[in-house]
Amino acid sequence: MFMAFSWPRRLATRGFLLLVLGVVSAFGAAAPADLPEFPRPLSDYDTVQSADLGATLAGRARIEPFNLIASLIFLLAILHTFVSARIRHWAHVVEERHLARRKLPPRASDRNEDGQPDEVSFWGQTLHFFGEIEAIFGIWVLALAGAIVWFKGTDTAIHYIADKVNYTEPMFVVIIMALASTRPVLRLAERCMRAVAQLGGGRPVAWWLSILTIAPLLGSLITEPAAMTIAALLLAKQFFALNPTPRLKYATIGLLFVNISIGGTLTHFAAPPVLMVAAAWGWDMKYMLTHFGWHAVTGIVLANAAYLLMFRRELLAMKAKPVDAAATEDRVPWWVTFVHLLFLGFTVWMAHHPVMFVGGFLFFLAFAQATAHHQSRVELKSPLLVGFFLAGLVIHGGLQGWWIQPVLGSLGEVPLFVGAIVLTAFNDNALITYLATLVPGFSEELKFAVVSGAVTGGGLTVIANAPNPAGQSILQRFFPDGVSPLGLLLGALLPTLIVAFSFMVL
Repeated sequence: MFMAFSWPRRLATRGFLLLVLGVVSAFGAAAPADLPEFPRPLSDYDTVQSADLGATLAGRARIEPFNLIASLIFLLAILHTFVSARIRHWAHVVEERHLARRKLPPRASDRNEDGQPDEVSFWGQTLHFFGEIEAIFGIWVLALAGAIVWFKGTDTAIHYIADKVNYTEPMFVVIIMALASTRPVLRLAERCMRAVAQLGGGRPVAWWLSILTIAPLLGSLITEPAAMTIAALLLAKQFFALNPTPRLKYATIGLLFVNISIGGTLTHFAAPPVLMVAAAWGWDMKYMLTHFGWHAVTGIVLANAAYLLMFRRELLAMKAKPVDAAATEDRVPWWVTFVHLLFLGFTVWMAHHPVMFVGGFLFFLAFAQATAHHQSRVELKSPLLVGFFLAGLVIHGGLQGWWIQPVLGSLGEVPLFVGAIVLTAFNDNALITYLATLVPGFSEELKFAVVSGAVTGGGLTVIANAPNPAGQSILQRFFPDGVSPLGLLLGALLPTLIVAFSFMVL
C-alpha cells in the first residue's frame, strides 16, 4: 500500500510550491486603504519634466529620494554578477582547505550519490551560493526589502514584493523550461535538427550551424525560453561536450543568446519584450512578420556566417564522438511526444494565467509518472533557480522606471535604438519595452527603434533577456569558473553589431 501511493506523494511535493506561487500571484491581497502607493506613479513626476535630462532625474530624485537607494542597490547587484566567477573560485579554495584540514580521502565511500564529499564546508557552500548568477538578484532583494522596511515601513515592503510585483513571467519560464527539457520534446527537436545536420554529413559543424539557426526561429512558436532550453541542451550534447577552445565556447554562447533574443520576433506572443508592447501598440503577427521577421532571419544568418568563417578551421576539424547504439534504440512512442506537445502548447496558450499553466503542469507531472518508462527525470532544480533569478530581477526592475522612462523619452530614432541596446545590457529587455509604452507620443519609427534595440541587445549579458539564465544554467558546467560576464559580452558583441546592421540599415 505504501508503494502504491508513493508517486502521488512525490507529485504533490514537486508541485506544491508551484501551486502556492500561482495562487498567491493570482489572488494577492489588496493593499491597505491608507497605504501610500509604492513605487510612485510616473505621472507624479510630471511637474519636474525638463528638456535637460540631468535636471529631470535630479528633480525626480528630490521628489522621491528612495529612488536613489533602490537604483544603488540594483547597481550593486549588477556589479555582483561581474565578480561571481571570482567568488566561486574562493568557494573552491575554501572547500579544498576544509577537506585538507579534515583529511578526508577522496574515496567513493566518502562521497554522496552526486560524487561530492559528504563532509562539506559551511563557508564554502555559502560562497558557492553568493557566486551563483541565478541567486544574486534574489540575495540583493533582501537588501532592497530591508531598505523599504526602514524608509517606508513593513506593510509597504510586503505589499510591493508580495502583491505589486507580477511574477507571471518567472513562473512561466520555470514551467516551460521543465517541459522543454523532457526526453520526448528533446528527442523530437533533436530529430528535426539531425535532419538538417545530415545535409552537412552530421559533423559537429553541421550540428552547430543547425542548432544556432533553427532553434532561435522555433522560439517564435514555442516561446524563447523553450527554444533556449532545447538549443542549450542540444549544444551541450552535440558541441560543448567535444571540448572546443574557450574562445569558441564564448563565441557560441554569445551567438546563441543574441539569436534567441531576436528569433522570437516573428510572432507577437513568443518574445517577452514584444509581449509587453503588442497589445498596447496593436502589433499582430502580420505586423511582426513584415516589420521584424525578415530583419531577424537575416541577422541570424549573417551572424552565424560571420562566426562560421572566423572559426572555420576549428569547427571543421572537430570530430563527433561515437554514437551510443543503446541510446539510439530507446525510442519514445509518438503519442507520448504528442501529449507533451499538447502540454507545451497549453502552457504557451495560458502564458498570462499562472493558475492555469501551473495546474496544467501538475497534470503533466501525473502523466510523466504514468509513462515513466519513456521519460527522463523531470528536472526542476535549474528551472526553479532561473525563476528565482527572474523574480529577483523584476522586483528590482520595478523600481527603476523613474530614470529609464525619461532616458527613453529624450532620445531620437537612432539614439533610442542605441540607448535601448545599452540599457538592455543592464536591465531585462522586457522592462525596457514596457516602460516605452508609458512614454506618450511615440511614433511608429520610435516604437520600432526601441523594440528592435531591446531585442538586439538581448545577448550582451545574462540579465538582458529572460531566457538567458536558462541557457547559462545549462551550459555553465563547460566553463571551469562559470561563464564570465566579460567573456559573454565579447562573444556577443560581433553578432549584436551584425543584428543592429540588419535592423537599422537593411
